[in-house]
Amino acid sequence: MFNPTDFPEPTVISVNGVDLEVFEAGRRNTGTPIVLCHGWPEHAFSWRYQVPALVAAGYHVIVPNQRGYGNSSRPNGVTDYDIEHLTGDLVALLDHYGYEDATFVGHDWGAMVVWGLALLHPDRVNKVINLSLPYQERGEQPWIEFLEAVFGGDFYFVHFNRQPGVADAVFEGNTLQFLRNMYRKNEPHTEPQPGMALINLARAATPLGEPVMSDDELAVFVSAFESSGFTGSINWYRNLDRNWRLLADVDPIVRQPTLMIFGDRDPISRSENLTAFVPDVAVVNLDCGHWIQQEKPEETNRAMLKWLEHQVNR
Repeated sequence: MFNPTDFPEPTVISVNGVDLEVFEAGRRNTGTPIVLCHGWPEHAFSWRYQVPALVAAGYHVIVPNQRGYGNSSRPNGVTDYDIEHLTGDLVALLDHYGYEDATFVGHDWGAMVVWGLALLHPDRVNKVINLSLPYQERGEQPWIEFLEAVFGGDFYFVHFNRQPGVADAVFEGNTLQFLRNMYRKNEPHTEPQPGMALINLARAATPLGEPVMSDDELAVFVSAFESSGFTGSINWYRNLDRNWRLLADVDPIVRQPTLMIFGDRDPISRSENLTAFVPDVAVVNLDCGHWIQQEKPEETNRAMLKWLEHQVNR
């Protein structure tokens, strides 16, 4: 397991009207920039296994705690967490470092932000690597309305929107138990997480599956969320229908070279139309659950570095 003290020390950078806690390593300005974007309920520390491998390959690795997370700013307004603000933070980070563009890597919600960044600011993204969450087709119905019709009000995306503050309080009152139960390897044939209420998971006494990380690693996440709370990060979900509207007139095709990494045991559904919206995509499947880069760090690193090397030689 990883020693938390080996992770880079953070720097607080003021960009786009907020302060972002950023962990970086590698050769600034001489190394090729690559930005790693975490998911929910995560932290920049979720990329701890990828940072040294990417630095060794010559990259300048930039890993922000995005707004709402860790010691980054947590604005009060719900709409301060929409896709324009989240992608604007990443563009401002590139400006801060003096980069015209970069490769962006996202997992879970971080993947959603990277997909949005490739659409809203295509000139700032030279390559995309996303884990777990495939491109989400916009469709004719706002996302929360669609999910409520399909999964019902107990689905956590819907619950977060229809009952604001309820889940936030439960998670904050059970932070250790919630995160300990969340960070589990998905076993075959278990109930997919989207069919369960996360608010119940936070109260579950007996977690399912093998833990993804050591107690020392888990402590990093627990400490961060005990300090930040959960409302800022959950506000990302509360902007899904707003994001649907903001993307109405945007070209929906991701034209950058893309690597999509799936976990075979991940309960998140795969896209049936991935190549229709991401035509230049390569797909890698790993034998793991949702927390791909933490469950299979060496395999994830090999897949990323092999694909990146291939892009250089195209």
